[in-house]
Amino acid sequence: MESSLPDLEAILLVGGRGTRLHPLTLGTPKPLLPTAGVPFLAHQLARARAAGVRRIVFATSYKAAMFEPVFGDGAELGLSLEYMTEETPLGTGGAIRNAAQALGSGPSDPVLVLNGDVLSGHDIGEQVRLHLARRAAVTLHLTEVEDPARFGCVPTDDDGRVTAFLEKTPNPVTNRINAGCYVFTRSVIDQIPRDEVVSVERETFPGLIESGQPVLGYATRTYWLDVGTPAAFVQGSRDLVLGRLESPALPGPTGEFLALPGSSVSPEAKVRDGTSVCAGATVDAGATVSGSVLCEGAVVEGGAVVTDSVLGRGARVRTGAVVSDAVLGDGAVVGPGNELRAGVRVWPGVELPERSIRYSSDA
Repeated sequence: MESSLPDLEAILLVGGRGTRLHPLTLGTPKPLLPTAGVPFLAHQLARARAAGVRRIVFATSYKAAMFEPVFGDGAELGLSLEYMTEETPLGTGGAIRNAAQALGSGPSDPVLVLNGDVLSGHDIGEQVRLHLARRAAVTLHLTEVEDPARFGCVPTDDDGRVTAFLEKTPNPVTNRINAGCYVFTRSVIDQIPRDEVVSVERETFPGLIESGQPVLGYATRTYWLDVGTPAAFVQGSRDLVLGRLESPALPGPTGEFLALPGSSVSPEAKVRDGTSVCAGATVDAGATVSGSVLCEGAVVEGGAVVTDSVLGRGARVRTGAVVSDAVLGDGAVVGPGNELRAGVRVWPGVELPERSIRYSSDA
């Protein structure tokens, strides 16, 4: 359990278009997609609240009007929420600077900044305490990954100070990468130019290092996942349901599957491996669903098999169809005899009639 700090403020970066998660994000911003039964951001908000955050400013852009109806003023979550919108995308630094106009913290106060597409089990409170103890300009959460060549890497010296931000390279000097959670000293945010496109990774952080200001790395080996792809999104929801990552926002006990109130799961269905079944979704007798996310109103008919996939709102998989490692957009229908595998994505409202052709991403 994270020990708390008094009354922190935070900025939540939720302005991205989430194109890697198409077609799910055509109608819903990525941070609002159902993840283990609740909007993804519910998990981040609950963990921030447990760490002592009391006020959060949403930095919105894409489908900005959809966030406030979901979370309101935050009172039910024990938080105070504000919403700031970028009329045109301003990059990570520009978004932080724009949202900071709604902060009430003083120049020397810490401000937590969270990316809206990351699941992390690290101790936010410990990161903030390190920042305060070392009087850092910025303290970044760093995580270790098996293949840092897929990311830019972030080397540190023996004292924990970040020495560089290196772009993707086939020969990375460290397996530590930027994990997307920062603690800024408020005055440092105020130095970012207003109403300009600014990248904290390419401009702000390197500039601070070059000027000699202390930029620290808080490195952990705890659970961490960027949920930006369909496979990672499914994994994140599955891990939460199975209890591999704790979340105060989980709407039920951990186990083989999570069925929300208003859903219908037949006792004669096989539902397992961290599947989540949202309100209004149905799994009929004889169906098999494993490690998947069924959004509101989705239906898996008897004799259908769904594995490691996402079914959008009102999507339907008919008897005899197989859906594996695939994404169905809202209202999509997969008729009998279809086999969707290996990353296939079906756009909203598309109906695949009964047939014997097999679809795969390699076709």
